[in-house]
Amino acid sequence: MTRHTLADNLAEDFHNAASAAIPTLANIWAKKYIQNLQADSPKQDTKSNNLEEILSPERREATAANLLQSLRFSSAQAWAKTENLLMGQLQTHGISADLIDPWEIATDSRFLLEQSLKVYTENAESRFVEIDLNINGQKLSLASHTQLPTIGQLSVAIAQRVGKIRKKYTSVDARAIGFVSMQFHYSGQLLLDSLPPLEKLMVNAYFKVIDDHLYMPLQRCYEAAGDLEYNEIALESVRHLLTRTSEIARRVSQKTLIMHSDYQCYSGELSSPQIRISSLRDIEMFQVYLCLCALEKSVASIQQELFPLCIMLYPPLKVSWELVRTLLRLLSQEMHNCLGEEHVQQFEPYLTALNEMFGDDVLPEAR
Repeated sequence: MTRHTLADNLAEDFHNAASAAIPTLANIWAKKYIQNLQADSPKQDTKSNNLEEILSPERREATAANLLQSLRFSSAQAWAKTENLLMGQLQTHGISADLIDPWEIATDSRFLLEQSLKVYTENAESRFVEIDLNINGQKLSLASHTQLPTIGQLSVAIAQRVGKIRKKYTSVDARAIGFVSMQFHYSGQLLLDSLPPLEKLMVNAYFKVIDDHLYMPLQRCYEAAGDLEYNEIALESVRHLLTRTSEIARRVSQKTLIMHSDYQCYSGELSSPQIRISSLRDIEMFQVYLCLCALEKSVASIQQELFPLCIMLYPPLKVSWELVRTLLRLLSQEMHNCLGEEHVQQFEPYLTALNEMFGDDVLPEAR
């Protein structure tokens, strides 16, 4: 099977270091999705689902067509949810209302959903897919041949487009990307609600690629990697961390759940599947920003993007600062456990900066 890399879409005059580094990071990130499919599959009854049928070209075409028909209505519903959650933050945080154009945000969100569904309907080289499910505590494995493009191929196809949209919203005020990310998330979830469980799992894997690229500065990481020599210690450290981000996120999430077992967020209990998925994504997001800091040798992305975004999003989502501090403490511990000392040193200044920014002297809990 032919391996596609992000380099296929880059200008030919990129120097050798860029050509080597950028696809390496993109491929490392993309490979995690198959593992996540296996590890994070929800408990469900799959007796009425046929994996071979779901992955067939005809079924994928029909599913995409149905979802696209529902997209405009779902987009309108999603904006109502986004507006209800976040519009109050404009005045609170002094965000210019001119930066939040509902029509433009909805249009960009629909475009990204359309692009992911377009790739979902395309046919690539035939490959064998295995999915491990957990049904009422019992493991079930499903397998089928399919021409469905890999998650990596989707990542390659959309990375630069999502990167451009992300840059458009973060260039003036990074907090604007929170509205786009929330709009995309709610639109996707509303569309997925119409699908049977197994098919929902497959399509959601595609939506999650876009979701991650919106929340995380992945494209910016790829570009920063292109400015470094392939064997530079910062790039080597980032490659090591990217292979472990999901594993680290699961450990941090599980330990946090034990420490805050009765915690209630905006959308439900910390232990609920949907909150757990969001929690895992956020823990990975922190790690990607740490990677970007190491590659750019600057704390700017945390100061100018991540911190302001968290300050805007977490209070309405009812995520306490103490919970965030717990995540960061556990993240630091797990990174030290999973990485060699010379690699951890590349992230240490930025881990320290994160802990200081979210410290209780800066962000005390509201009484």
